[in-house]
Amino acid sequence: MVGAPLPSSQWRGGGSQRIPRPQGWSYGSNAPWADRVGSLSADDVVTAVVRRANTAVPIDLIAPIDTLRSSAVLVAITDGSDGAEVLLTRRSEALRSHRGEISFPGGRVDAGETFEAAALREAHEEVALDPSVVQLRGRLDPIATMVSRSFIVPVVATVDQKPTLSPAADEVDRIMWVPLVELARADTFREEIWDFGGQRRPIFFFELDDETIWGATARMLHQLLRVALGIDGPEPRAL
Repeated sequence: MVGAPLPSSQWRGGGSQRIPRPQGWSYGSNAPWADRVGSLSADDVVTAVVRRANTAVPIDLIAPIDTLRSSAVLVAITDGSDGAEVLLTRRSEALRSHRGEISFPGGRVDAGETFEAAALREAHEEVALDPSVVQLRGRLDPIATMVSRSFIVPVVATVDQKPTLSPAADEVDRIMWVPLVELARADTFREEIWDFGGQRRPIFFFELDDETIWGATARMLHQLLRVALGIDGPEPRAL
């Protein structure tokens, strides 16, 4: 189904995130998980990620990997009162790029470093997540971005209990644990079609009461929900 699933007045607030929408954008398809999300546990999600990893197909990159900057993010999952929750941050307004955006902890991969090691290091630097309480579980499919020229590997992990976290003052303004069932609400997800130099591409949004998640982070959350629910389909092309 194509078109806005709800009148604009019924969308959640979405906060004050600035979205650089181009002229002529349009609504895309409804969420593929409509009416399919129950109470997913962290183990449910991890089991699906591991199963998917065994049959994953490499994505169609827009450029050879060696021309992109390798990055890794930590998709940390734990169980809360509403089932599986995922760790997200809001980037500091003082940063030079992607300021104020919602993201997973993560960043550049250093020379000689694995994606897993980079994800753990960045999470420790950004939110003081102790690597010793993290259990690495697998990976989602990598994605490529046109704007930042990045090749991003999402590393999936679990923590048994929510640890005490502290934001790095120069990098992170907020730490959030967001339930997957909240991300899957009918008034939260939407797809828009944007034009990039004559090529129309889907852009995903998760509009919470006080924040909007979009861009690469929304693409990874979209993939996480589809994998957790066993929904097949190709990953969207790079944005």
